[in-house]
Amino acid sequence: MLIKTVRLFVIYLFFTINAKGQSATFQKDSLSVSIDSAEHLFLENNLMLLAQKYNIDAQKALVLQAKLYPNPNINYNHGLYHPDLKKIFATGSDGESAASLSQVIILARKRNKQIQIAETNTKLAEYQFYDLIRTLKYTLRVDFYNIYFLQQSSKVYADEIRSLQQVVNAFEQQKGKGYISEKEVMRIKAQLYGLQSEYNDLINQINDIQSELRLVLQIKNYYIKPIVDETHLNELKADQYPITALIDTAYIERTDLKIARTNVDLSNQVYSLQKALATPDITLQAGYDKQGSYIHHFNSIGFSMDIPIFNRNQGNIKSAKSGIDISSTFQKFNEATVEEQISRAMQKAIDNQKLYQKMDPSFSKDFEKLVHEVISNYQKRNLGLLEFIDFYDSYKQNTLQINAMKFNKISALEDINFYTAKNFFN
Repeated sequence: MLIKTVRLFVIYLFFTINAKGQSATFQKDSLSVSIDSAEHLFLENNLMLLAQKYNIDAQKALVLQAKLYPNPNINYNHGLYHPDLKKIFATGSDGESAASLSQVIILARKRNKQIQIAETNTKLAEYQFYDLIRTLKYTLRVDFYNIYFLQQSSKVYADEIRSLQQVVNAFEQQKGKGYISEKEVMRIKAQLYGLQSEYNDLINQINDIQSELRLVLQIKNYYIKPIVDETHLNELKADQYPITALIDTAYIERTDLKIARTNVDLSNQVYSLQKALATPDITLQAGYDKQGSYIHHFNSIGFSMDIPIFNRNQGNIKSAKSGIDISSTFQKFNEATVEEQISRAMQKAIDNQKLYQKMDPSFSKDFEKLVHEVISNYQKRNLGLLEFIDFYDSYKQNTLQINAMKFNKISALEDINFYTAKNFFN
């Protein structure tokens, strides 16, 4: 009779604790956000985006600088000491003064070429900004859904650990009275310690992803609780878009491809500028000399320029030519990568979708109902305690696998969004 009472007490603990089971968190404050709210926080707060915006402003300032003409140069000299008159700073008809004005004239359209390079660098900065958004948004969305499904899995661990801990405590109270064997108690404790170790690893995994997501969102001291509409996620189908449309979109939208193409343009512009630099600029001069020349009040006009005999910028021209080959090769490599990335992501998404569709939607609910039937059988002493725990552990494994399949499906769709640079699956 006493053994039956102990078993009934254990069953009562399972019912009570499972009804109150909640996922453990280690942050005092929690923040519940949807994916749209998370993206809004990201665009508003992320410091890396802010730094890249400043870089765009810096490049725009360099465009302004490239448009400026060289300043004119003025030169003035006055005699320090007149040896015949023995005067310092002699003035009037006895003094000597000379002045000149010069202006550099840029030839071979170097100024226009420098403006083009500055404008291209600005365009690159803008593309880098949008590519940073694309990359960080991918990290945000994958971390968001990963945290959500891991948190769902953590609830199963938390429920079972609480239940088993109460069972161990109940058994400890009966220890030594001969109602429960020491072997059975040790098996339950081993099960509990194993669950606690797995749960700790899972919590550490969640907290690591939480840390990364907080950095992306630039929020501190919050435990993020994603709000997810699983019904909507289940409706997303990987094969609803033809792969040719995805690839064509990627060639148009992907900012890393735009960066590669722009780098080719920049290399050509640098090459054009280096060839232009082989042409020396000319400096126009106008001068006046009071009495230091062959006549008094000498006025002059002239020009000066380098003679391109030895240095014709040969090395820089050759280097710039190689730069074109380098950037063109990287462009071809990036373009060749696109189709393979999208093809692999699509195949992965379809495989995960097929695997998920093979699962009976009512399987989890039926499993939950079966748990109650198992408890009833245990109450009638048709099932031992360890068999009941084994069944409960099977329920845990089933839940973990389902959550993993759901996340893998969403993660594969996010890969397609990332590789195409467009939210086909939102």
